[in-house]
Amino acid sequence: MTTDALQIELRKAERSRIQEVDFNHLPFGKHFSDHMFVADFVDGQWLNQQIVPFDNFTLSPALSALHYGQSIFEGMKAFKNEAGEVLMFRPYANFERMNESARRMCMATLTEEVFMGGLEALLRVDADWVPTAPDSSLYIRPYMFAMDTFLGVAPSKTYRFCIFTCPVGAYYSNPPKLKVETEYIRSAPGGVGYAKCAGNYAGSMYPTLLAQQQGYDQLIWTDAREHKYIEESGTMNIMFVIDGKLVTPAVSDSILKGVTRDSIIQIARSFGIEVEERKVSIEEVIGGIESGRLTEAFGAGTAVVVSPYSLIGYNGKDHMLPEFSPENSLAVKIKNYLTDLRTGKVEDTFGWVHKV
Repeated sequence: MTTDALQIELRKAERSRIQEVDFNHLPFGKHFSDHMFVADFVDGQWLNQQIVPFDNFTLSPALSALHYGQSIFEGMKAFKNEAGEVLMFRPYANFERMNESARRMCMATLTEEVFMGGLEALLRVDADWVPTAPDSSLYIRPYMFAMDTFLGVAPSKTYRFCIFTCPVGAYYSNPPKLKVETEYIRSAPGGVGYAKCAGNYAGSMYPTLLAQQQGYDQLIWTDAREHKYIEESGTMNIMFVIDGKLVTPAVSDSILKGVTRDSIIQIARSFGIEVEERKVSIEEVIGGIESGRLTEAFGAGTAVVVSPYSLIGYNGKDHMLPEFSPENSLAVKIKNYLTDLRTGKVEDTFGWVHKV
């Protein structure tokens, strides 16, 4: 059996697992939809495009990705509008960023036909898995890894691309507590910080664990050279409201170019809010909290969307962030607008919503 739009082989699951999921209580990343899309890069082209039941892969112990780390991924979300149609948010931005990651990691790039065609076909097959409860969505994980079975430090010649999905609720149940990291680094100039590669996340786990043992939820990463300037916040880009302006670190080769980050910046400007993309020092942020000039701090990312912070720990002292009312909060205003935009409740003046 094949899909209509593309020659994608379809092998449906014998039994759906959807009845096993409580869609009113969705932990993040625990439940997986019935199917996944798979394609293989062999001899310079993408072959064997399939939608198959979600299942394990059989892999060689000598798999190149396991030894040399050629592995990249993306994170996206799908929603339903009031008519029950499936909507994706800015999928072409994720497609472009995945290819940017692939080039940096010396991997095969994807064609639009494979990425978007496979994505749309998969969402049509598993449309029933898109939740509709508040703060819920269908999280989409496209990823690619090296498939050569060869021990030698060289780019693989073969790759596997896969997309699977999972219905999810809110990422954080409470505003996270952050610690400023001044010893370990996430990335450095000239490195792979801007690529969404697996190793970036592996390297962050130990310092994050140390912070969690001290009572924090996540880290604020600082620059590799001086530990003076803010770069990212754990799994998120980071933003501040200072003197009524939206202030965020400018992207570089050590900071991930977040799709949600870019969306928030454009939305804030459409609201008439002045935005500054520039270097942001720790001292400026701490001083802003103490003086009252800094009124909000929040994270931005696909998983968390917009996540206000409760405190920032720096040099052994916790600095409580101001309490704010939802009516006056820019973070809440932007999050509500994003929610309405992605579910088709407001006009899409940006051209970001993609109907499946």
